[in-house]
Amino acid sequence: MKFVDYVTLSVRSGKGGAGERTFRREKYEPMGGPNGGDGGDGGSVLLVGDSRLYTLLDLRYNRHHYAEDGKRGGSMNKTGRSGEDIVLHVPTGTVVRDANTDELIGEVLEDGDTLLLAKGGLGGKGNWHFRSSTRQAPQYAQPGLPGEEREVQLELKLLADVGLVGFPNAGKSTLVSSLSAARPKIADYPFTTLAPSLGVVGVDGWQSFVIADIPGIVEGASEGKGLGHRFLKHIERNAVLLFVVSAEQEDAGAVYYTLLAELEAFEPDLLDKPRAIAVSKMDLWPADTRDDFIDEVKASLPDDLEVYPISSVAQIGLDELKRGLWSAIQKDRE
Repeated sequence: MKFVDYVTLSVRSGKGGAGERTFRREKYEPMGGPNGGDGGDGGSVLLVGDSRLYTLLDLRYNRHHYAEDGKRGGSMNKTGRSGEDIVLHVPTGTVVRDANTDELIGEVLEDGDTLLLAKGGLGGKGNWHFRSSTRQAPQYAQPGLPGEEREVQLELKLLADVGLVGFPNAGKSTLVSSLSAARPKIADYPFTTLAPSLGVVGVDGWQSFVIADIPGIVEGASEGKGLGHRFLKHIERNAVLLFVVSAEQEDAGAVYYTLLAELEAFEPDLLDKPRAIAVSKMDLWPADTRDDFIDEVKASLPDDLEVYPISSVAQIGLDELKRGLWSAIQKDRE
């Protein structure tokens, strides 16, 4: 299924139905009092979070959503039928802004969260409400209130426990496919991954966490190079950041600091997240030289940064990586 993380919608709630202006007319009561009923309320447009979704694809090709108008009130104090609401289901992690002012309307973060985009107009009151001792036959009933119309922008920021950060072709997609049942596209050239994907990683049989494969970051991504901003935004909602650096790199420490600088330039608060580094493709190094290489990598990195030497192809170090990430996630939740 195609991943879509940005759409613009035109929404309009229904207008309220008019109140009725009628009078009671019965066989022996030709001059009965007012009995006009109220108009029904217009339908509203709502967003509801659905954890089973991970893309805004359905809304991309259905951008106009107009709720039903309320019906006019009836005689005998009968209230008109309210217009039906429109309920749009979106993935959790969806941010909603006004398309014209860029004002934040709200966020849908949990399954079942509901966000009102356009409230239906209230129905008008019938003439029954306007009777009094001095005005026993009111000829007036309220019209229904108009609905709301607006354009909104929906932006999806993936919710995951672990987000992968790395340059193209660092082995992130292969890692996700090795740790989970996700099957992102994998090939031996840069920018294989053009859209984020999620995988569920099992830990010790019954525990699990969600990992996000973010497309590779290029140097200058924080300035919009490549598709920088569209990719970096997905890292904002991850609890733990795992930097993936290929063992093919001559200076893994320099790669880590370059990636860190891009995150800081995009959003300084990202540096407050727990992070670790996975040195991938360790199977390319002879077994008797791997420890020396990792020691050199650790010497170029902060002492408190966990370093995991791994190979997704040769299944090296994956269990240690899963347990380490799970521990970091638990600490972050606490």
